[in-house]
Amino acid sequence: MGPLNADNYQLVRLKNGAYSVRSLAEDETFHPVIGPAAEAEALYVKQLDLRRRAGRLGEFVVWDVGLGAAANAIAVLRATADLPCSLRMVSFDRTRAPLEFALRHSAELGYLAGYDKTARELLDTGRAALARGQWEFRQGDFPQLLRAAIPPAPPPHAILFDAFSPAKNPAMWTAALFSDLHRWLDPRRPCAMPTYSRSTMLRVTLLLAGFFVGIGRATGEKEQTTIAANAPELLAEPLPREWLQRARHSRSAEPLWEPVYRQAHLSAETWEKLRCHPQFRED
Repeated sequence: MGPLNADNYQLVRLKNGAYSVRSLAEDETFHPVIGPAAEAEALYVKQLDLRRRAGRLGEFVVWDVGLGAAANAIAVLRATADLPCSLRMVSFDRTRAPLEFALRHSAELGYLAGYDKTARELLDTGRAALARGQWEFRQGDFPQLLRAAIPPAPPPHAILFDAFSPAKNPAMWTAALFSDLHRWLDPRRPCAMPTYSRSTMLRVTLLLAGFFVGIGRATGEKEQTTIAANAPELLAEPLPREWLQRARHSRSAEPLWEPVYRQAHLSAETWEKLRCHPQFRED
């Protein structure tokens, strides 16, 4: 992988005319089908029922895992701007370069309009004051932050999970990472986490980590995404028991136990743990 600086990114125009950012080092485009603003709105804001949930609380905490070029974070800021709650959003990433690049191309990308100064303050100082609340940036290795003895941020009500794909960034999709992530949730604080993947391997991993898992909304060319939660009532469409058999016969279902990408059938041990998950127990 090349150095993580803003020169490793390029502006790309999508089929629908929207602009997005492409990482040359990872050979992946952010929000590649419908564009940054539309995907962030569909996948995170609407799927999380963000306005209703945040509007009912005094403080609403969001973990933005994979700040990238900040499209997801900005979508949350826009969606909650007129709400009476206090928003505390904590963004995590190993690099600030994609957002630096996006700020250079704010006019073409569009979604940063009105939030350029806020994003610049975030990068310059590590935090940015909001009308009601605060946006923070924690730069570093996210798996390592989760392994620390103290939580990396207050327990969230929502998590925006948007890492590069497992093939390009396997360390962000391991069983250990999601188990550590679940460990820092407050069981008394319902929390939901959408992500763009619908892979069987991801869903198995989330279930084994302790999450309840559901079928997420379609976005772009994806007929499904995935949403996980520590409270089953946050899932509109939980994975049904029939899904277990599809997972059992999948050629790519076993979690990544190490940060090395590979595909494998479920092991006997994993299958036993999976079918005993509370989500699939019969009364």
